[in-house]
Amino acid sequence: MKRPADDLAERIARASRQEQFLSVVTREEAIARFRAAVPHAPLPPEAVPLADALGRVLSADIASPVDVPPFDRALVDGFAIRSADAQGATGAAPVRLALNPEILACGVEPVLAVAAGTATPIATGGVLPRGADAVVMVEATDFLPDEGAIDLAEAAPPGRFVGYAGSDMAQGETVLRRGTLVTAREIGMLAACGLASLEVVRRPRVAVLSTGDELVAPGERLRPGGIYDSNSAILAATVRENGGEPISFGILPDDEAALEEALREALASCDLVVLSGGTSKGAGDVSHRILSRLGPPGILVHGVALKPGKPLCLAAVGSKGVVVLPGFPTSAMFTFQDSVVPLVRALSGLPPREEESVDATVPARVPSELGRTEFVMASLSRGPGGLVALPLGKGSGSVTAFSQADGFFAIPADRPALEPGERVTVTRLGAAVRPPDLTVVGSHCLGLDLLVGRLADRGVRVRTIWVGSAGGLAALKRRECDVAAMHLLDPQTGRYNAPFLLPGMELAGGWGRLQGVVFRPGDPRFEARPAAEAVRAVSADPESVMVNRNTGSGTRVLVDGLLGGERPAGYWNQPRSHNAVAAAIRQGRADWGVAIDTVARAYGLGFLPLTEERYDLALWADRRTEPAVAALLAVLAEPETAAALGGLGFAPTAGDAARAGLR
Repeated sequence: MKRPADDLAERIARASRQEQFLSVVTREEAIARFRAAVPHAPLPPEAVPLADALGRVLSADIASPVDVPPFDRALVDGFAIRSADAQGATGAAPVRLALNPEILACGVEPVLAVAAGTATPIATGGVLPRGADAVVMVEATDFLPDEGAIDLAEAAPPGRFVGYAGSDMAQGETVLRRGTLVTAREIGMLAACGLASLEVVRRPRVAVLSTGDELVAPGERLRPGGIYDSNSAILAATVRENGGEPISFGILPDDEAALEEALREALASCDLVVLSGGTSKGAGDVSHRILSRLGPPGILVHGVALKPGKPLCLAAVGSKGVVVLPGFPTSAMFTFQDSVVPLVRALSGLPPREEESVDATVPARVPSELGRTEFVMASLSRGPGGLVALPLGKGSGSVTAFSQADGFFAIPADRPALEPGERVTVTRLGAAVRPPDLTVVGSHCLGLDLLVGRLADRGVRVRTIWVGSAGGLAALKRRECDVAAMHLLDPQTGRYNAPFLLPGMELAGGWGRLQGVVFRPGDPRFEARPAAEAVRAVSADPESVMVNRNTGSGTRVLVDGLLGGERPAGYWNQPRSHNAVAAAIRQGRADWGVAIDTVARAYGLGFLPLTEERYDLALWADRRTEPAVAALLAVLAEPETAAALGGLGFAPTAGDAARAGLR
């Protein structure tokens, strides 16, 4: 039996022998080839019950089979009369009309005609009786029970408060057109026409497959080296959002025979096949070989000048599309939205997406790779000159980038970078194009997550962007955010945060966090030793691996001071959060690092205290009265917030200018 390592070695050797099969084309050329081979047109119709028609697209025009309303009806509660009898009626000279001995409630068929000089009581929606051509409101009459009559105090022209048969929809009138998306409004119209079923465009069945020996289905135990399969869930939801019916084929191993069998089954039962993973050279040549055997025209494009998304593979078998997406989530979603969603919508009968966009400026230089159109996800914030597009540099492997982005902008293939202050067009993602109520940029903390949740309970939308303390302060200085979250130590004064503020800035409030050396419990190099002593010892041990923090973070400043210029093994491993540090240690990829005690406890790790640092929220004083900022300050001042922060292990403090002296 071959071992996994032997199989991997074979695949690497085969990849090194073969010619590179990626032949990169432009995005426009890739889309043109795909559209030429795969019809982007609605699928045939199918009949569905009215109750199941929501979100479907009409395949044909619909004419009303009946008049709506089907009879002349009263639009108010009152009396059905002949308008000629009401001529000249005033409050001073009312007209007396005898009441007919029937009351026309809704659903009651009239029996008596309204003769001259008479009136019939009628409810809103009641059938107008023969002889009547107007309705007068109850408020315009005086009821005379002893006389069995009413006195009418105002004139009523013909048609007053009468809804005529067919005035809403006339029999034979086309009321909905082919291609209409059925919403709750259309459901109401169709029900009023008496239609119990209708013809709609058949939803495309879209096969969704994930490949990779490392993938684990959500809900199953995450084995060492495994990652949860997020792509299939994202893709299925996106298919459903755009009118398709996702058909899950699950996770497939990197096995050529199994993958080919699944692809053939998917092609036989579905209208479109989407496979995530297995597009790049090496391991990806499995899907490449399979696609060449499934039938003409085969592979149309394998390699697109996009970033992210270069390994995208577009193919067709007969007239059915087969799309092999990159495995990284951001790459997969960008290429799927750009190349595949238009096909899903076309097959569903839906019109192309109406992209909403806004103009914004980029705050800093955004480098790009020449020769590839790059799409940059961005969060929108308010700056002095309008909207600012803050790039979210999370990379193509990020799962959260789409949820944190308001949209994306493009850098043309012939540009090496965008310069600070350049205008870009940000295309929205989802429904939101307006900036959040409050933008917080800087260093992450579980305590801040708590504040954001409490603000959300009050209807305040908060966007948090983690770029480190120095990055948050820089964004605040440029007024690209409302609040900077920071824990920067000034080595000269030994004070946190306040020495770095510009005139006009202040600390709104924050809390103390205990920073320390984190390690796996039972490690004798750390247990029961002072933190600085343990670090000096392990720094000289080439077998001991540390995990650092990113440049610009407050923790990085503390780590560099602790190391005193040393660069031990693992120094250049620089994740962006305390949680990532703890995860690396717990998983054995590193032996030690620096993080806060709250995270250490959450990961079941040992902890040697170093210092109590200050984690503060900084802002411009002249923005205190803005609604979202004021809401943040109010939440910070609440005793319940202090108690909740204390429950997380933090020491909350009130924030004002006097805090500048805190160490």
